[in-house]
Amino acid sequence: MTARQAETTEAAKGGAPELIKAVPVRHPGRWVAAAIILILAALAVQSLATNPRFRWGTVAAYIMDVNVVRGVGWTLLLTVLSMLLAIILAIVLAFMRQSDNPILRWSAWFWVWFFRGTPVYTQLIFWGLVTVLYPAISLGIPFGPQLATYVLSDPTKGFVPAVLGLGLNESAYLAEIFRAGLKSVDKGQVEAAEALGMRGTKVMWRIVLPQAMRVIVPPTGNETIGMLKTTSLVLAVPFTLDLTFVTNALANRTYQPIPLLIVAAAWYLLVTSILMVGQHYIEKYYGKGVDNLVPAPVNAAAAKAAAAGIPAGSDTGTGNTIPGGPTAAGTSIEESGR
Repeated sequence: MTARQAETTEAAKGGAPELIKAVPVRHPGRWVAAAIILILAALAVQSLATNPRFRWGTVAAYIMDVNVVRGVGWTLLLTVLSMLLAIILAIVLAFMRQSDNPILRWSAWFWVWFFRGTPVYTQLIFWGLVTVLYPAISLGIPFGPQLATYVLSDPTKGFVPAVLGLGLNESAYLAEIFRAGLKSVDKGQVEAAEALGMRGTKVMWRIVLPQAMRVIVPPTGNETIGMLKTTSLVLAVPFTLDLTFVTNALANRTYQPIPLLIVAAAWYLLVTSILMVGQHYIEKYYGKGVDNLVPAPVNAAAAKAAAAGIPAGSDTGTGNTIPGGPTAAGTSIEESGR
């Protein structure tokens, strides 16, 4: 008689089966890697704490400076407005890319091709010099008389060109993200909804978008964080009120670039961390029912009987059916199928 049969016989008599004496697998590599990481972290902390060239006193003096805080506000405003403009344009471009009209489809493709194919820094310089190229905008008949003329000016001192440059560039990337999200939804669901008489807009809002958002939200959150850091390039417009320019100006005035770089990095890390928390909850909201699946509760009696090798669905020694046991469920399904 084998050990397995002996355990089954003992369990049938009413005794508990003997527990398996399992030895956990050892992973020495993990402990070595963890020790190396801890040593490197300790060395980094020691360097930060003992190196006087970091000038932590200067960092503490300027971390809440009024100009720095104002620069953080302008950076956040640039990020929000640029992403808002980019999202609106990206939604339009994503639908144009899927249109049956070839003019709309190829126009959207050209937009994405152009703005993704040129550096954002170059585009910002262009929008900063747009009044040099076009001192005035005229409305009229092509190659004919002009009906109205508007003289271009920039009273915002580079803010509007900065938003345009950042938003238009980002719209090309978001358009591809939105298009991928829309295409991730099976066409059969759309066809089924249309067969039920649902209108196109209702199909989009009720069927397509709730499922597409699971694909759209993570990369869009990543692009938002990237936009926050890309605002450091608006000096090309030039726009001189953002966080990077302010800290650089203070560094040039105090001749201490490293502490002011730490100040800028600390603020960027703080805002990025807040954005990541918000992204987490948005992903959790749109991932309900898919990303947050909870395993079904385990039937303790059935699991114990299965471990002992007793036929599933029968109680030990009595032959009664275990409520919720796999055999009972299977039998009822089979009988109903007959």
